[in-house]
Amino acid sequence: MFSSTYDTIIIGSGAGGLTAAVALAQAGQNVLVCEQHEVPGGWTHSFTLEGYRFNTGVHYIGELGEGERLRKIYEGLGVSNDLTFLELNPDAYDHILIGDYQFDIPKGKEAFIHRLKERFPDEAKGIDLLFEQLANIYSQLLNVIDEKWFSLLRCPTALPWFTKSGGDLIKHYVKNPLLRAILLGQCGAHGLPPSQVSAAIHAAIIQHYIEGAYHPLGGGMTIARAMLRALKKANGTIRLNTSVNEIILDKQRAIGVRLSNGEIVRSKHVISNADPYFTFNKLIGKTNLSRKLKSKLKKVRWSTSCFSLYLVIDCDLRKMGLDSGNYWIYSNENIEQLYQLGLTDYNVHNLPAVMFVTATSLKDPSKSKSNHHQLEVFSFVSYDFFKRWENQVSGQRDAEYIQLKEKISNNMISSLDHRFPGISKSIILKELGTPLTNYHYIKAHRGNIYGIDKSIWQAGPLGFRNRTEFKDLYMCGSSTLAHGIAYASYSGLIAASKLLRCRPMDLLKQNGPELEILQCER
Repeated sequence: MFSSTYDTIIIGSGAGGLTAAVALAQAGQNVLVCEQHEVPGGWTHSFTLEGYRFNTGVHYIGELGEGERLRKIYEGLGVSNDLTFLELNPDAYDHILIGDYQFDIPKGKEAFIHRLKERFPDEAKGIDLLFEQLANIYSQLLNVIDEKWFSLLRCPTALPWFTKSGGDLIKHYVKNPLLRAILLGQCGAHGLPPSQVSAAIHAAIIQHYIEGAYHPLGGGMTIARAMLRALKKANGTIRLNTSVNEIILDKQRAIGVRLSNGEIVRSKHVISNADPYFTFNKLIGKTNLSRKLKSKLKKVRWSTSCFSLYLVIDCDLRKMGLDSGNYWIYSNENIEQLYQLGLTDYNVHNLPAVMFVTATSLKDPSKSKSNHHQLEVFSFVSYDFFKRWENQVSGQRDAEYIQLKEKISNNMISSLDHRFPGISKSIILKELGTPLTNYHYIKAHRGNIYGIDKSIWQAGPLGFRNRTEFKDLYMCGSSTLAHGIAYASYSGLIAASKLLRCRPMDLLKQNGPELEILQCER
């Protein structure tokens, strides 16, 4: 059974896939996006529980200030016309809670440095040198992403850090254990212990948010919705509930896809926004892979997974001391050990070693309903413990699984109550997602939340490239350049530019209006 022929078929409608789709459609291509889920967006999609809307993966986004990279993409594709962002508390977009100690990360490099020096005056010189190096490393990482290889020679002091860990980087410049813990307090944004994460990626996390953090008004789904409006305006097409079973090859060249209903859709190019495991092992098939690619897929390590606890609270969160900033909660300052536990099943059986807490209704007033507030709470966990239920139908798993979810939810609520006393008495709705939830809705291999893990030898260009070993098959998403909405979006733009043989900036010609930024804190 055959259908229309397209210039490009895009598998998956995450931030990368939709960015590529809009860019190609605006360049004149006939584009089809195939999305297996009933709603578009991948990790940007939102969902409702009893009328309350929650996010899946959009909790805060950086680089939306004037002239910054993600803002250029939104304005350049013209989607800024349909997007409004809210700036998180500029005095504390991240609260780092370590035992009974709290450090609030403010907007702005100088403000961040000043606050650190106030708390740790003996480390002033090291703090200055560290932030200078963070900027150098991040600048060079962007050059690597843009394939400006010769520019690396202009900053030789940054180069050695591309083969070292984030923990090495922090330890090199500061000695105080508590200061080190603060500077590693955003490790949850990559999910790795400091000894394992690439120094370049940890630097990128700090730099990504350093000029402020933002949340889309209306939730993550508004990003997908704005992209779909732009896609439709450019005559592109999306098909929901449309699973791709196979990427069709002709002599190692991608020429279309076979859908789960047997339909064959032809195309000149294919871009996969699915993760590498699914793309190569499932859609291409192992027998078609080179020995080199088989070896890479066999060795690749995936990021950890998580528990996602969604709560509706009937109390005044501001009176309890919460604001629009996020809360990274650590039981002690041994960040290395706590994230090592997040790679195991420790948080299945115990109170969570690390928690990320965000009050979405304080970030975004549109989330508020009946004067209730919404919390999204996360902790890290390995997929392995949940393999025993992976063949059971989602929504119909056995009583043991349901009871386990209740136990895990209660453990997370107990930890939350310890930090914000009395909050547990105000819960009127709760729902827990597990690694199996991530796989069901996102098709993320092993329920991963950040694609491949960003360890030293898998970060940036050492991960998966946008151009694959198959002619006319490209990739985008969190396993290519880096993870997160900004980098996934940029990976889609780069995939489109390689396909069209142009520069990424050549695809940002729509001259959308200036992105509207409002304030969460009044």
